[in-house]
Amino acid sequence: MDGAAAAADEKKKHAYSLWGVPPKDVRIRLKKLTDGLRSEFGGPEFQPHVTVVGAVRLTEQDAISRFNSACEGLKPYAAAVDRVATIPFELGCEFVINLPRQVVEAGSHCGGHFGYKRSTPYMPHLSLLYGDLSDEEKEKVEEKAMELDDSISSLSFEISSLELWKTDTEDKYSLKSWEKTSEFNLSSN
Repeated sequence: MDGAAAAADEKKKHAYSLWGVPPKDVRIRLKKLTDGLRSEFGGPEFQPHVTVVGAVRLTEQDAISRFNSACEGLKPYAAAVDRVATIPFELGCEFVINLPRQVVEAGSHCGGHFGYKRSTPYMPHLSLLYGDLSDEEKEKVEEKAMELDDSISSLSFEISSLELWKTDTEDKYSLKSWEKTSEFNLSSN
């Protein structure tokens, strides 16, 4: 491929992320929690999800092909809250629920299909709030999360659906450019 063709192909690439989607009742519960946190601490609105594969630059056709390939080899899997914590993240501070082994295995499986190279070990998480927060604010977020949903630390659910999202990593504060491009219901057969 010559330089002009490579540059044109690069322009067609976007950041795509793969998300595990909690069941509807859990999404409603998490949405209520995230809305409560955002009302007090700010931050953009986003759909509750477990990040399976972080942003990978691909063409839409390649992303959908890899997504379908990864999903076909995956069965529904359990997710259970391990702890509630804050971690540093490229969008500022991301408030998360850490999830166990099955989620790590799904992340590794799908990451392999996407050719995803991790610079740090995969930390399975379900985001509750994005934002630049001080250490004091992080503590307040944790307290507020427990106040809004005192049983969040014992939450467990099955992930039986995955979604492919175009996630522009330059859109760090509004996330309005993020859009779902494909979804797949995992089969236990």
